Amino acid sequence: MSDKIKKCKTWNVPCSVMAENSVNPIRNLVDSMTITPNPEKDMIALSIGDPTIFGNLPYCEVAENAVIEAIKGRKSNGYTASVGYESARLAVADYTSTPTSVVTAKDVILTSGCSSALDLCISCLANPGQNMLMPLPGFSIYKTLAESLGIEVRNYKLLPEKSWEADLNHIEELIDENTAGIIVNNPSNPCGSVYSKEHLEAILEICEKNKLPVIADEIYEHFVFCGSKYYSLASLTTTVPILSCSGLTKRFLVPGWRMGWIVIHDLNDIFVNVRRGLVKLSQRILGPNTLVQQAIPDILKNTSSEFFEDTLVHMKNNAEIFYSRFREIIGLTPIMPQGAMYMMVGIDIETFPVFKCDIQFVEALVKEQSVFCLPASCFQYPNYFRVVLTIPETKVAEACDRIEEFCKKYYVARNGMNNGNNGVNGHH
Repeated sequence: MSDKIKKCKTWNVPCSVMAENSVNPIRNLVDSMTITPNPEKDMIALSIGDPTIFGNLPYCEVAENAVIEAIKGRKSNGYTASVGYESARLAVADYTSTPTSVVTAKDVILTSGCSSALDLCISCLANPGQNMLMPLPGFSIYKTLAESLGIEVRNYKLLPEKSWEADLNHIEELIDENTAGIIVNNPSNPCGSVYSKEHLEAILEICEKNKLPVIADEIYEHFVFCGSKYYSLASLTTTVPILSCSGLTKRFLVPGWRMGWIVIHDLNDIFVNVRRGLVKLSQRILGPNTLVQQAIPDILKNTSSEFFEDTLVHMKNNAEIFYSRFREIIGLTPIMPQGAMYMMVGIDIETFPVFKCDIQFVEALVKEQSVFCLPASCFQYPNYFRVVLTIPETKVAEACDRIEEFCKKYYVARNGMNNGNNGVNGHH
């Protein structure tokens, strides 16, 4: 009897398959890297996609005041519908609608940041064993979310020589009867690309032909530099059903507020079941922060254009400095972004024979120069690194000086190779 009781008392508490399969490639890789800065040089972090880190960008006072008023009003401290306050959803609908893609409050679900919006959309569209198309390079959390649910990730190539446009032929090759949807990220993290109207229409044509629904990651909507124009995917189609994911995070420079949303664009009632499923999934967490929800109408309606313009001028100026400096550094090939907060830079790794890959290159750069770029292996795209454009301009120049010194030290020319490097221009 006592032996039996002892056996029953033996602990066996396994981790769920979903949790075991939840792997964030960025965290996984960065945590395994040897990051030891040079103690004689201040660290310059070009790796973190958080626009608040350096405190050099403008603050959105309208947003701050709106949240303060929500707190003082004491009417937003309780629960609300899991999809969010109707006033906030209506404000998002007005903010998102275009003349060709009008939506209402019933088409909006508020979420805890854009990552949560992506989570709900992927969870609702695909079952274990199905596959979903995702950009390569692309935001690493797509893979994390899909693979944790047993969904196969099929990466379609982005073309650096075409400013990171999608390889349309490759998309078509990847589609089969088990394909549940495609993720399109525009403007892009990590590439900083902004797709033309024609390119987006070409993607939509493939989706229409193959009856493929779209998850549009548009968290950087309107975050485009002068000379480029943003088009939402939904504004360019009347037939393809689209779940657009966005939020306050990037454009309003408040990532920690965790306020995102899904906008359902579905003129032909293709998403009848998906709508119901998204509401059910939203009920698992009972909606995002109600104080920020209450502030959304003021934030979206009353934030001045000057706030956005000041932010974009800073980003574009940094992008131009990085691009002009990097294209003069032997062994590097920068690709000029047209928006978002990032630039991808190619490493001609064979001309740095002491390093086997971008990870070793970046580790050594940190150790010697205290400059930390994000190795693009985090995005399954080796021999590139990503830099953020949010840092103070003085740090941009200093970072470029250190990277140039580092590259000159380790560069070994190929036989008969021209040392000139013209980069890849983002406008073609």
